[in-house]
Amino acid sequence: MPNAVTEGQVAKILSVGAALTTILVISGPVTDPVNAPKLVVVGVMAFASLGALLASDARSFVNQNKMAIILSTLFVLAMTMSTISSNSPLSQNLYGSYGRNNGFFTYLFLVAIFLAALSLKTHKHFDYIVKSIIFAGLVNVVYCLWVIMFGDFIGWSNPYGNILGTLGNPNFIGSFLGIFFTAYIAFALRKPANRFVKVSLLIILPVTAFEIVKSHAIQGRVVAALGLGILGFLYIRARFNARVTVLYLIAGFVVGITALLGALQIGPLTRYIYKNSVSLRGQYWLAGWNTGESHPITGVGMDSFGDWYRRSRDVHALELPGVNTTVNAAHNVLLDMFAFGGWPLFLSYLLIIALAAIAVARLLIRKKTFDPVFGVLLTAWAGYQLQSIISINQIGLAVWGWLLSGSLIAYEKVDRNSPELLINKVKRAPKLKSQAELSPLPMVIGTCFGILGLVIALPPMVSDAKWRSAQVSRSVEEIEATMKPSLYNLQNSYKYLNNIQSLESSNIFDLSHKYALEAVKWNPNSFDLWKILYFLKNSTLEEKALAIQNMKRLDPLNPDVTAI
Repeated sequence: MPNAVTEGQVAKILSVGAALTTILVISGPVTDPVNAPKLVVVGVMAFASLGALLASDARSFVNQNKMAIILSTLFVLAMTMSTISSNSPLSQNLYGSYGRNNGFFTYLFLVAIFLAALSLKTHKHFDYIVKSIIFAGLVNVVYCLWVIMFGDFIGWSNPYGNILGTLGNPNFIGSFLGIFFTAYIAFALRKPANRFVKVSLLIILPVTAFEIVKSHAIQGRVVAALGLGILGFLYIRARFNARVTVLYLIAGFVVGITALLGALQIGPLTRYIYKNSVSLRGQYWLAGWNTGESHPITGVGMDSFGDWYRRSRDVHALELPGVNTTVNAAHNVLLDMFAFGGWPLFLSYLLIIALAAIAVARLLIRKKTFDPVFGVLLTAWAGYQLQSIISINQIGLAVWGWLLSGSLIAYEKVDRNSPELLINKVKRAPKLKSQAELSPLPMVIGTCFGILGLVIALPPMVSDAKWRSAQVSRSVEEIEATMKPSLYNLQNSYKYLNNIQSLESSNIFDLSHKYALEAVKWNPNSFDLWKILYFLKNSTLEEKALAIQNMKRLDPLNPDVTAI
């Protein structure tokens, strides 16, 4: 089995990498300050941790985690099948759409993180993950408070007018703060008691709750409420008799049903929970389901739902959210999986979650005392899962979903087989490290894998940096250079649209027309690319007719595809 030294290295890579993924933002050199940089960190941490682990004792690791490995393999195979069969651009399948980056490689990295987390075996290693969540949360609490009091020092566009945190969106930061809120309570209940942490609750919790409200994200409140409910159950069950626990569960069930009804505009909680976006999500979910049903075996391609939304939406979506309002995510990770890869991807993802849920159930049945580490892992995992049902798979949040799933499975296995390893400060007699433990091979292999992950993950950020440089220089030559596809000059529909519009507004009609034709050839499933070709000055009558034909194909319910 993997030695303790390697396990410690993997745990450190995962904890540092996960926190850095959440908090890293790069503003200035790139147009997307959030997703592309986070993808780079995820790529390095995923491959470095898995590489170090497999170099230690791959056979033992496989034998101990057969089911998780089988499900992960099925998930990757489903992604591969989806990517190969998709008629969307290959670069979009591999790296995802602009501003999302939920492509093949992102999920490959997340699977690697999930597998690496299965190697955690001691209290110290799980504590690394707990402290990682707390650190990332505290950084965001401080940053958001600064923004509220003094303004944002990050020079990015904020169309929302709310706090964004380091996740670039009020809904995402609201959800993460909701996760942190209960995780910090559980963290403060650790033994031996840390007086400073306990006292800090009096400051941290009110500030976090205030920021959740200021984010104006209902999902942040819901996630925090769920976490408090779970934490309350764990604590009450450990302190009181079964009757009190049952009464608590009944009360929690009533509150949960009332909250769900409130989201559906029924009952007293409507004003606190319902937002217009709830109705919008219903249309997005329906479109996601319709997309998956249209391609049940392979899906439409990784992160390619945006090209299918218009074709898959219901007629009611023309009124709400509106005929020209579109999305590139179903706002539900499960439905995104169904749209991306059909039933194979959907079911394999669901089974991976189920594997973690089974581990949680076993721990809940077995553990009768309050375990703060389990409390943090469980509330954070449950908060992410809830968020994933009503929102988008943002990399800074998704990394926790996959990491915590693997961590919970590992925690249950250790608690079942070697519970003494989960007891903090277990006294052990000092022993000399064996030659295997001193072997540099895992570190060398881990570093090589990390470099490979960096090479794979870099293209979106490097491409974006080149595009940003061209925008700042306003050089036609540099803009043209950004539209020559290569590994480190990836194309996306948003870049094409922006560049074509810039050339057209600068009266460089021949170039805007040239690249519009290249754009629709690159992605003939993009409604917006056909639409901009239709409106260009140099487009011929035949090209305009072809554009209308394709716009009607891509948006069959729209009565006027040329309306602005």
